[in-house]
Amino acid sequence: KGEVSRKEGGKIFGSGSRTPIAISLLVKNPNAKQHGNIHFHDIGDYLSQQDKLERITTLGSVQGITGENAWQTIEPDDHGDWLNQRDERFDDFIVLGDKDKKSQQLKLFDNYSLGVVTNRDAWCYNASKPKLTGNMQSMVAFYNSELARFNGVHSGLDTKGRNALLDSFISADPKQISWTFNLKQDLANNKPLVFDPACLTTSLYRPFTKQAMYYGRRLNERVYQMPSIFPEGDKTDNLVIQVNANYKNNGQIAIISNFIPDIQLQFNGQCFPLYLYEKAEDSQPETGSSGELFTEVTPSTDENGYIRRDGLSDAGFTHFQQHYPSENISKQDVFYYVYGLLHSPDYRQRYAANLSKELPRISCVNTAKDFWRFSQAGRDLAKLHINYETVAKYPVTLDCGKRAISEFGDKEYRVVKMKRPKIKVGGKSVNDNSTIVYNKYITLRNIPLETYNYMVNGKAAIEWVIERQAITTDKKSGIINDANDWAVETMGNAKYPLELLQRIITVSLETMKIVDNLPTLDID
Repeated sequence: KGEVSRKEGGKIFGSGSRTPIAISLLVKNPNAKQHGNIHFHDIGDYLSQQDKLERITTLGSVQGITGENAWQTIEPDDHGDWLNQRDERFDDFIVLGDKDKKSQQLKLFDNYSLGVVTNRDAWCYNASKPKLTGNMQSMVAFYNSELARFNGVHSGLDTKGRNALLDSFISADPKQISWTFNLKQDLANNKPLVFDPACLTTSLYRPFTKQAMYYGRRLNERVYQMPSIFPEGDKTDNLVIQVNANYKNNGQIAIISNFIPDIQLQFNGQCFPLYLYEKAEDSQPETGSSGELFTEVTPSTDENGYIRRDGLSDAGFTHFQQHYPSENISKQDVFYYVYGLLHSPDYRQRYAANLSKELPRISCVNTAKDFWRFSQAGRDLAKLHINYETVAKYPVTLDCGKRAISEFGDKEYRVVKMKRPKIKVGGKSVNDNSTIVYNKYITLRNIPLETYNYMVNGKAAIEWVIERQAITTDKKSGIINDANDWAVETMGNAKYPLELLQRIITVSLETMKIVDNLPTLDID
């Protein structure tokens, strides 16, 4: 996205390709006593597809690459990186999390998790909870009928025998069911399914897009550690910072959620929680921390039999206390400091090579003053990003033609697919980002172009709203997902998609104000 994409230039295999292209010449030396030498030639940045192909044609062969600076000799670093080598100082910072039980390195969070992977999103998510219920009940019923049909023909087989016959027997009709490895294993093990209404919850599916979700281990392919983070779904008080595990310099690396996140909320995102939950019989209670967003934690068991603990490790918290010995900091202060620091342009640019290959590590800034500035910025960003549905609506111009918007009923606010009109710039047709055609009745005008500067998960936040507040039909299953259902059934407001657009403009502008005022990253 953005400048990185423009620098890479035209796509060798066309506009739909993202494949990096290199021509590699590997020369074997049977007499070599050590590894060979690596020589690299870059044909240049900002080149079109035609420019690149013409350059290769002109060079003709490796002999055509001449000149004093034609070849760069590369010495791989300790990680085996040739290009975009990591900053070695990054290894000195505290890692966000580490699941290697043998590792002795200091970690900031005791546990973390990928977002939920359903592998059947069209079935497990929907803007309408009643429609989600119907879809899941239908699939469960079909699964059970296939199980009964299989048992009627192949009774008496062990699991191995059932597995061998399963694929050739069951119906793969995508309009009836979405099979995955785990679901097939359940059938091979002769396990029926039961639809459980308690599994219906709310998820943050994509940035600033909530969906009704069926949250259950049997019908979500992978829930990972989410049962210890959101054990009761949307009834659980928690916050998670989800970070992009392989950052591509395409916007913000982190987004916060107080609902169960999908794995693609932030591309292949790892989630670091404010709190962890354990069943009372599995642990000994401890006194937790308190904070402005939550009531004080007590060591007692809640009504669902869970004890809440801090997500930040004691050792990680002590690391910060020792760095700022005269400051009275809490674990929540550190949690928000992390969110603020991850929004720092200095941090993301300085350690871009590291962040593209490993989880973030968190540095302590040199002064307590800067610590508090990052922590407060993290709190302010969190309030914006969590409460995005209630922030002030940005006063865009609502063009309703010859009618007054006060005359509109619910049908005039119904959204099908928003779009941005095209304009000519320098002879090229590009999107008019100052205008969004909401539907045939309403057009938003005079949208500040700065809105598009707040990018998360590869797109501007407002682009996620444009894309997701729509009516879509899944090609395989034929399931319809209608954003208007969420507006009417859950929010009780047919204007919700329109107002969400206006609110996300505010969120975007206010986010960038905070980001632009973050202190310079001052670390040893």
